[in-house]
Amino acid sequence: MRIEHVAMYVNDLEKEKKFFETYFDAKAGERYVHEEIGFSSYFLEFHDGARLEIMNSTQMNDTEKYKKRTGFIHIAFTVGQKEDVDRITEKIRNDGYEVISGPRTTGDGYYESCILDPEGNQIEITADT
Repeated sequence: MRIEHVAMYVNDLEKEKKFFETYFDAKAGERYVHEEIGFSSYFLEFHDGARLEIMNSTQMNDTEKYKKRTGFIHIAFTVGQKEDVDRITEKIRNDGYEVISGPRTTGDGYYESCILDPEGNQIEITADT
């Protein structure tokens, strides 16, 4: 069994698409639009076949994103070696996005950093273990 894809609602589809294309080499499919219900989305595919669906709806309720809350909290991307984590994290920081932890080795042995995407969603960047 494998997870087919993960989906998240976003306010700005184009900005989020560009973020994942720029920093995680995502390849976006065609934008899907269902005008009758006010819905649109992109499927983003990553080099190993993992997919993320970013979605927008006219009926969304955008509440504050607390860092400690129930439910899904972050998406983790394995990007290669420690140097790759460092390089991508630094590029993201230099481009004005918030780095909320790391890069560091965690107590459970991961080398990682955690950043916030343009809409405050937590993205973990990890090295191969």
